[in-house]
Amino acid sequence: MSLSELYSQNTRVWIPDPEDVWRPAELTRDYKEGDRSLQLRLEDDTVQEYPIDTQSKQLPFLRNPDILVGENDLTALSYLHEPAVLHNLKVRFLESNHIYTYCGIVLVAINPYEQLPIYGQDVIYAYSGQNMGDMDPHIFAVAEEAYKQMARDEKNQSIIVSGESGAGKTVSAKYAMRYFATVGGSASDTNIEEKVLASSPIMEAIGNAKTTRNDNSSRFGKYIQIGFDKRYHIIGANMRTYLLEKSRVVFQAEEERNYHIFYQLCAAASLPELKELALTCAEGFFYASQGGDTSIEGVDDAEDFEKTRQAFTLLGVRESHQMSIFKIIASILHLGNVEIQAERQDDSCSVSPQDEHLGAFCRLLGVEHSQMEHWLCHRKLVTAAETYVKSMSLQQAVNARDALAKHLYAQLFGWIVAQVNKALLTALKQHSFIGVLDIYGFETFEVNSFEQFCINYANEKLQQQFNSHVFKLEQEEYMKEQIPWTLIDFYDNQPCIDLIEAKLGILDLLDEECKVPKGTDQNWAQKLYDRHGGSQHFQKPRMSNTAFIIAHFADKVEYLSDGFLEKNRDTVYEEHINILKASKFPLVADLFHDDKDAVPAPTTSSKGSKIHVRSARPPMKASNKEHKKTVGHQFRSSLHLLTETLNATTPHYVRCIKPNDEKLPFHFDPKRAVQQLRACGVLETIRISAAGYPSRWAYHDFFNRYRMLMKKRELAIGDKKAICRSVLETLIKDPDKFQFGRTKIFFRAGQVAYLEKLRADKFRAATITIQKTVRGWLQRVKYRRLKGATLTLQRYCRGHLARRLAEHLRRTRAAVVFQKQYRMRRARRAYQRVRGAAIAIQACTRGMLVRRTYRQVLREHKATVIQKHVRGWAARRHFLRLRGAAIVIQCAFRSLKARQELKALKIEARSAEHLKRLNVGMENKVVQLQRKIDDQNKEFKTLSEQLSAAASAHATEVAKLRKELAHYQQSPGGDVGLRLQEEVESLRTELQRAHSERKILEDAHSQENDELRKRVADLEQENALLKDEKEQLNHQILSQSKDDVARGSAQENLRMKRELEEERSRYQNLVKEYSRLEQRYDNLRDEMTIIKQTPGHKRNPSNQSSLESDSNYPSISTSEVGDTEDALQQVEEIGLEKAALDMTVFLKLQKRVRELEQERRKLQAQLERREQQDGRRAQVEPPKNNIDVDQDADLAYNTLKRQELESENKKLKNDLNELRKAMADQATQNNATHGSPHGSPDGYGLLLNQLRLAHEELEVRKEEVLILRTQIVSTDQRRLAGKSAEPNINARTSWPNSEKHVDQEDAIEAYHGVCQTNRLLEAQLQDQSRAHEEEVEGLRAQVEALKEEMDRQQQTFSQTLLLSPEAQVEFGVQQEMSRLTNENLDLKELVEKLEKNEKKLKKQLKIHMKKVQDLEAAQTLAQNGKRPQELSRQVAVQRKEKDFQGMLEYHREDEALLIRNLVTELKPQALAGAVPCLPAYILYMCIRHADYVNNDHKVHSLLTSTINGIKKVLKKHSDDFEMTSFWLSNTCRLLHCLKQYSGDEGFMTQNSSKQNEHCLKNFDLTEYRQVLSDLSIQIYQQLIKIAEGVLQPMIVSAMLENESIQGLSGVKPTGYRKRSSSMADGDHSYCLEAVIRQMNSFHAVMCDQGLDPEIILQVFKQLFYMITAVTLNNLLLRKDVCSWSTGMQLRYNISQLEEWLRGRNLHQSGAVQTMEPLIQAAQLLQLKKKTPEDAEAICSLSTSLSTQQIVKILNLYTPLNEFEERVTVGFIRTIQAQLQDRNDPQQLLLDYKHMFPVVFPFNPSALTMDSIHIPACLNLEFLNEV
Repeated sequence: MSLSELYSQNTRVWIPDPEDVWRPAELTRDYKEGDRSLQLRLEDDTVQEYPIDTQSKQLPFLRNPDILVGENDLTALSYLHEPAVLHNLKVRFLESNHIYTYCGIVLVAINPYEQLPIYGQDVIYAYSGQNMGDMDPHIFAVAEEAYKQMARDEKNQSIIVSGESGAGKTVSAKYAMRYFATVGGSASDTNIEEKVLASSPIMEAIGNAKTTRNDNSSRFGKYIQIGFDKRYHIIGANMRTYLLEKSRVVFQAEEERNYHIFYQLCAAASLPELKELALTCAEGFFYASQGGDTSIEGVDDAEDFEKTRQAFTLLGVRESHQMSIFKIIASILHLGNVEIQAERQDDSCSVSPQDEHLGAFCRLLGVEHSQMEHWLCHRKLVTAAETYVKSMSLQQAVNARDALAKHLYAQLFGWIVAQVNKALLTALKQHSFIGVLDIYGFETFEVNSFEQFCINYANEKLQQQFNSHVFKLEQEEYMKEQIPWTLIDFYDNQPCIDLIEAKLGILDLLDEECKVPKGTDQNWAQKLYDRHGGSQHFQKPRMSNTAFIIAHFADKVEYLSDGFLEKNRDTVYEEHINILKASKFPLVADLFHDDKDAVPAPTTSSKGSKIHVRSARPPMKASNKEHKKTVGHQFRSSLHLLTETLNATTPHYVRCIKPNDEKLPFHFDPKRAVQQLRACGVLETIRISAAGYPSRWAYHDFFNRYRMLMKKRELAIGDKKAICRSVLETLIKDPDKFQFGRTKIFFRAGQVAYLEKLRADKFRAATITIQKTVRGWLQRVKYRRLKGATLTLQRYCRGHLARRLAEHLRRTRAAVVFQKQYRMRRARRAYQRVRGAAIAIQACTRGMLVRRTYRQVLREHKATVIQKHVRGWAARRHFLRLRGAAIVIQCAFRSLKARQELKALKIEARSAEHLKRLNVGMENKVVQLQRKIDDQNKEFKTLSEQLSAAASAHATEVAKLRKELAHYQQSPGGDVGLRLQEEVESLRTELQRAHSERKILEDAHSQENDELRKRVADLEQENALLKDEKEQLNHQILSQSKDDVARGSAQENLRMKRELEEERSRYQNLVKEYSRLEQRYDNLRDEMTIIKQTPGHKRNPSNQSSLESDSNYPSISTSEVGDTEDALQQVEEIGLEKAALDMTVFLKLQKRVRELEQERRKLQAQLERREQQDGRRAQVEPPKNNIDVDQDADLAYNTLKRQELESENKKLKNDLNELRKAMADQATQNNATHGSPHGSPDGYGLLLNQLRLAHEELEVRKEEVLILRTQIVSTDQRRLAGKSAEPNINARTSWPNSEKHVDQEDAIEAYHGVCQTNRLLEAQLQDQSRAHEEEVEGLRAQVEALKEEMDRQQQTFSQTLLLSPEAQVEFGVQQEMSRLTNENLDLKELVEKLEKNEKKLKKQLKIHMKKVQDLEAAQTLAQNGKRPQELSRQVAVQRKEKDFQGMLEYHREDEALLIRNLVTELKPQALAGAVPCLPAYILYMCIRHADYVNNDHKVHSLLTSTINGIKKVLKKHSDDFEMTSFWLSNTCRLLHCLKQYSGDEGFMTQNSSKQNEHCLKNFDLTEYRQVLSDLSIQIYQQLIKIAEGVLQPMIVSAMLENESIQGLSGVKPTGYRKRSSSMADGDHSYCLEAVIRQMNSFHAVMCDQGLDPEIILQVFKQLFYMITAVTLNNLLLRKDVCSWSTGMQLRYNISQLEEWLRGRNLHQSGAVQTMEPLIQAAQLLQLKKKTPEDAEAICSLSTSLSTQQIVKILNLYTPLNEFEERVTVGFIRTIQAQLQDRNDPQQLLLDYKHMFPVVFPFNPSALTMDSIHIPACLNLEFLNEV
């Protein structure tokens, strides 16, 4: 194809641009041979003429088609050149936000300067196991490729990460190591992968620093080897470092920082453990503040320091070593602040001995202060004969100090690296390793020194290795495809490397100059000019004699020779090293003892004063400096070792690009990007690829893509290779432009673009034809539509005119009618108006006349009323005047009469008789008054004394308060009193609230206690009735026996007498203890009286709280006390005002009650044991020869026991009454002492309640005593009845039907039957005896526990009295709440125990009733004269000869065989035709029989063995879906059976009557049901795991890659990565039919094995979620599948899956809902993506997708044809704006390992146990049907 064809009109090209580097343009006319310029139109529509160089005839670069722009691999571009690469990277970075791009074998990573959510665990798992070309470019894809090649080829791998500072090298290396740690894991429990990751914070802290280009720049290179074992698990790691930038320790440029660790230490200086470092802020240290700002935005140095310390700890660095490290680092900071002062002479200096920083330095390093002070300013000179000490100038001293700091930090850095390697070292054998090289990229600055020279030298070596590797891969590819190839001419930088490292090269000359005593940088530069002046890679600057230029592969770099020699020597004075070697800290000394190369600096002559110190050293010592290795020599050696390591591994390249220098997120600077692309070798890769055949197509892909360019006759050939060969030979005339390989077609650069152009032309021509036809058809349709519309319009217009005429006529007639009506209405309205006016005038006139008449009449009426009232007032006034005059006359007359009578009385009073009458009884009154006066005087005296005492106490109190007030006034803070008052008020309110809460709690507790006691009483009463009934039955059985109880009664009576004597002695001891406690009570009462009389101390409610917590002891509920009515009445008479509570009295009462309760229980137990022994003797004793003596002894014993109980009861009553009297007296004394009418109402109420409870308990105990008496009386009666009977074994008078003849054999059989009965009864009695003994032991343990609790309560009370009143209140409330809670729990447990005992007794009663009925039946048969043996046998045969009851019996030794045949060795195929879940039914029938025989050990053993067997089978068949499904169904069925037949009514609602008979009778297997439920969950999870493992490899191929709709999907150019060596050679593609077949298999297996339908639904819901998650995750990580055709394919596949769900009746499982995100993703790929309406539709439709997922899909959307349009950035921004209010999770990918919680609904079986048949193939013949 000629140039004129390529450069035709509308062809797009690239032209150079000073700003954007390259600028797009378009040709406006065709290019012809010989044209000197091109007419171009730029993007802004400006026209430009582009000149063509006539000599080189270099035309502008051609642009790639739009369909190729944004490709994942740069080698997929048809035109491979610099502008195409730059544009592709820019489009991917800015428009799609993709930071990773492949360029052949290189991964180009652009630093986004922003955190992206693409490095999570879900992304790691998504890339794990994937081929490199299948997913979007990512650092994880490179790591996976290295890991996979290591596992497949068993060859070591390397990942080389390079780039300039700030490009993201360290982060990329960190993510690569994180990937290996996650995927590789650890081979043991050492967590080595965590240690590998933990090394990163340490190395960043000590090796990274802030620079002008990067806030976290690595200032050293490192190579980390991650070791793997044979199973490819991480077993260890090793790190090598290169060229640490030591100069940064002592110098930092503007806006730069020192290493992070210095600032981290300063930020954490306030920690207590770091106080000894004497650090302050970083600004206070010279070595940390030279760059200006010491902080980094967004970085917390203190937090980073904690991470560093945690990393040290994780790596096993001890705390002591960590502190030593921090001391050394801090000492470096202090060393930088040591002030060296110049003295008068220029060649000497000194350090002040008081310099605090020098002191801190020496203290932290443990060295001598005086020596360091001296040798900082002096140096030692060694000659052949002598050694001299010479003073140093100020500058020399500063340089020596800085050299020491650099060397100290370098040694520490090396030691830390060694410790990290030691922590990562493993003893296991390393099988292979993957190395990660994080090394500096090519650097060029305004001033380049020794560090830049070494860095660029290393990059030259790496570039050479990279070029050879790329060329090698190209050669291998051509040989593999069997195509002819020629050597590709690529840039070889060996001459530049030779210039640096060859013999007499730059490094050799530098080392040689360093050995010269007077060598200088200028001399070395002159030698370079002389030696290498003619080299093409070496140049001398025109304006400098100390600089030189080297032409590197990336660019020319000018180096300034100043400082090269000093940095290459890395000089440290030996005196400083010797001082540090003598450090008292081992770590510091070890740092320098290991340094073999530390030698004294070379000597130089000086004119200063010299001081002779000692004789010369031996001559051999001075020769050591010849063996000193320079920095350049060391770096060259390590670089050679690195290249050898890389050459021995398979390298993988990551090139990091810095998009801009301002660190702006997603901002692309083309100039900076091009510089780095040239420097990192990406363009070289492109050039090598373009020199060969960069475009490669598989025959199948080429056929599918360019099928439309083929003719029909060519398609008829059938062989795709032949068709492709024929087409290419037709389309491309030049045979050198393509080559046919074994599996691929290779194209030269530009040929794919030409084919795309032909394809587009073909499509365009076809499109024009289609458009022409469609447009003609549309025009014809439009004409027919217009014609029909015209006819319609005419018809409607004519109709409209006719209707308008008719309307006009109607309107005219209507107007006439309207006029007529209007005129008539107007005339009528005028008439009505005149008529209304006349009527109104008449009405007004008539009203006026009437109102005038009315006013006249009203005026006359009012005058009449006034006259009436005036006349009445005058008459009343005249009457009142007359009545007053009469009253005055009467008063005068009556006063006259009264004066006359008074005069007569005065005369009478003067007589003696009157006086005598008055004096009668006056003497008695006087005596009474005198006595009253005396009483009042006495009372007044008493009150006066009390008043004086009160006044004195008040005065004392006032004085005390005044002193306190004065003290408070003098103390600071005048508001103390106010605060104390407020605190008192608050405490009072809290006390009131606590009292109210306590009262509520007490009420609730009392109610609950009443209910519980009532329930306990009912249960005890029922229990007593059951016991009585049981005893009666036992006596009935015993009465039928012939044996008596004669033997051993005398010994028993003696034993009982001894026990009685022991009980009496024990009682006497209790009486003594009581008297001792009473005396103690008196003593405590006296102490309390003394305490209460103490001033300022009052009784507070805390005593009540403590009393309540101690008094309400559980034993009070079971105490036996006497009658308390009198004592209660006495206390109530005292009243609330005089009653008080004393805890000691109540404790005595409690203790006495508990002791008596124990005595009562012991006596009752002895009585029951006596009765049982009597019953046993009645069965085995011979005839009663001495029964009268035994009965007398029994009667005497019972009488003594009754008397003892009565006496104990009376003593208890007396003791209780005495205690209560003492308590009442104490209450009276307390009341008199305090004088308070309201002493302790709460305590009194509490005591009253406790006494009432004790009274109720006493009544209960009375009833129990009565029951005991009744039992004793009944026993006496039985003894008397037995005595009167006098049975004889020879006489048969005691037996019914004794007179009848009995055969001897029958008698023998009857005797054996009776013996068996006796043995049975004896065994029962022994069991009861053992149970009783166990109960006694339990009660003893309970008594001990109660004693301990009482002691603890007493101690608590004594401690409480020492607290403050407020603390006592709070403590009392807490104690009361805890006591109530414990008591409630105890009562609940008691109720549960009683209920269980009730059930047990009912069962025993049923058993005894059945035995009694059987015995009565046997006796009845014996009375009828039948043979008892035959009848009894007949009855027994009838009980055994029953139908199969659904129970299977087996012997205990056959259990292992049962589990082996039914579980461990059972194959699901063996039960193909049997009932589903047959093993579960068999196991339940065995469990049911064990329950029937009441064998709990058998049930436990069988269930445990079954569960363990199932686990063993599942572990053995961990990848067998059929076996896992089989045991899931059986486990669930066994769980359902245990629920269905548990006896719980909730599970028996669907049971038949026959199934209810199969329920368990004795055992509650709820706990085993929970264990089986957990086991079912584990089996379900294993089933899902197996199914997912089978389906997961099929999903991506079936859902995204396979063509379900033929011819729909198109193929785009792929690129180099499709040749990934990790791809398998075979074709492992799957179609959707394969997935559906597999799910059909799963469904059939689960249905055949009887798995519950609900579980099947959950299984497929989980599997469909996994299909959705895997498919969507791959869609989000693959650009090649985000297209419209993929969306169509995906929609079709989803519809097929939905159809399959409906066909299997699984659509109700929720599986369709789990596919909703995938459905919406498919719709998103098919929707329009242009207008805001489209954006709104997308937002409303994509409800199940997160904002991040929607944006990701839109960014990845790739047109497969040039007729489609890309999604614009503006449209994506619109989507983001509309979705910004969503609260979506930040996770991009779905967690395909997420598992929905499983539910096992209860599913009862309709089968009955007796209908199940056991096949012979199970080999279960040892099971017996019951």
